[in-house]
Amino acid sequence: MFKVANFFDLSQTAHTALFVSDDPAWEALPHIKDYLAETLKPANLGTVSPQAIVGENVSIGEDTIVAANACIEGPAIIGRNCQIRHNAYIRAQVIVGDNCVVGNACELKNALLFNDCQVPHFNYVGDSILGHHSHLGAGVVLSNFKSLPGNVTVQHGDDKIDTGLRKFGALIGDHTEIGCNSVLNPGSIIGRGSVIYPNINWRGVLATGHIVKNAASREVIAKREG
Repeated sequence: MFKVANFFDLSQTAHTALFVSDDPAWEALPHIKDYLAETLKPANLGTVSPQAIVGENVSIGEDTIVAANACIEGPAIIGRNCQIRHNAYIRAQVIVGDNCVVGNACELKNALLFNDCQVPHFNYVGDSILGHHSHLGAGVVLSNFKSLPGNVTVQHGDDKIDTGLRKFGALIGDHTEIGCNSVLNPGSIIGRGSVIYPNINWRGVLATGHIVKNAASREVIAKREG
């Protein structure tokens, strides 16, 4: 059920070697470090502000713009035609596809973004994979570390699946929308084409093509004068 083909279009990444077709897609995460060590060739083919900080072990693709005060520590691969905006913080073991946005005050760590991802405002993406054309609203957090001891588990119905990972944030399927200020707890799995409304605290598996709505009630009353 958690095979890569169920969530991601592999034609939309240049890094298919990370995946084994029959393994759960999260198995790619611990391999990012070794993959980058074997394949990364430092380069700067984009436009980098003199006020940006870029580590030595970073590859930046053609027509990518790295704005002032952005920090790319590396090792990291940034694809073509990306926007790495002001104050973005890209830590170690990060792969960003083509035509992606990593915006203001966003932090990425040990993550893979497929092509056309939008991580535009105040987001944390830790130990996660974001599919083609996925979008995080402002303030979305993909939490990757449980406070209790033990590996991250995936809650699927009544079953808890041990991922074997101490840190694991989320799998976000292709064409998925995550609403502003939502928090996805460690081990969240979001199917293709799904939508999570703003301010949702989510845990577990959301099937392909589903919507999670915020059912919190609201009351609107007239303001008293005097």
